[in-house]
Amino acid sequence: MNPIYPLALPKGRKLRCEVCEAPAERVCQGCMVTYYCDVEHQQVDWVSIHEKICQLLIPLRTSLPFFNSEEERKHGMEQLCLRQKHLIELTHKVAQKFLFEGKYEEALPAALHSLRFSINVHGLNSVELVPSYLLLAEANIGLSRIIQAEEFLSKAQWTILKSPECSDAILSKLHRNFGFLCVAKRNDDESLYHFANDIYYASCAYGTENINTSGEYFYMANVFYRQNKMDVADSLYAKVIEIWRKHLDKLIQFQLDSIKSSANILESEMEPNEGYLGFLRCRTSLWEMELCTDSERAVKSHSHRRNPSPADAKWRIKKQILFGEYLWLSNSQSPALMG
Repeated sequence: MNPIYPLALPKGRKLRCEVCEAPAERVCQGCMVTYYCDVEHQQVDWVSIHEKICQLLIPLRTSLPFFNSEEERKHGMEQLCLRQKHLIELTHKVAQKFLFEGKYEEALPAALHSLRFSINVHGLNSVELVPSYLLLAEANIGLSRIIQAEEFLSKAQWTILKSPECSDAILSKLHRNFGFLCVAKRNDDESLYHFANDIYYASCAYGTENINTSGEYFYMANVFYRQNKMDVADSLYAKVIEIWRKHLDKLIQFQLDSIKSSANILESEMEPNEGYLGFLRCRTSLWEMELCTDSERAVKSHSHRRNPSPADAKWRIKKQILFGEYLWLSNSQSPALMG
């Protein structure tokens, strides 16, 4: 990182830190268009998002070239807008990923970038800014910075009040974050109120049995659990389990139907031989394992095959994919109950 020489800057231009907006003293050596107040903030930004977007910022933060016609100028502005929209999506996903992992400090710079790009594309009063406000609020709640979280939530709420076209999904996330804030402030009654509104708007947006609604039941259950109201908490936890069980059943059935269809096509192309019989035994074993959740039984079924044909090998790959997806969903997707 290179230091900034104030005498080399145009008169009246003030550079601000990308993270805290304090007066900048250093510039990123990679892109030369991003500034920081110290090395610590540069490292935080690099780990969060800057490593991914360093070179992408150059065309956005340098002067536009001279255009020979209005058509060229219009095309150049459209390309600039598309780049910024791409960065909005990228920074939002990165910030959301860090929040999901509980890395709130790393989520902040990415969320700030998302907000800045959203302002550039949509303006200060657009409802499109609300998702970025909510990311920043959730990150600050995770860092126990209640005042900053309240500020971002207030901005999000005010923007929504001025935007009657706001979707139920956005309203759901707003109330969810207000619920998080009330939980952090140990205000159980207010948190239950907001989580109840969260469930209502999420149900309007996705349906009452959708996995996007299950997180709201889970958060409300946690509040009742802390109040030692075990019967209510258990019923809500059971609701979450029921929603996810139905969701996984549908996924598995969809995969099984796809594999059955593929198997019928392969079967019609095969000649009766030992490999074909092994293929049939493999297919029969798979249907018997439809309700099985123990991967050892899946491995055991492979011992029944002898002299597999190429088609049998294809079938084995498909079966492994099925079980891999099932185990992945069971293990890696369960944290989604947290949101």
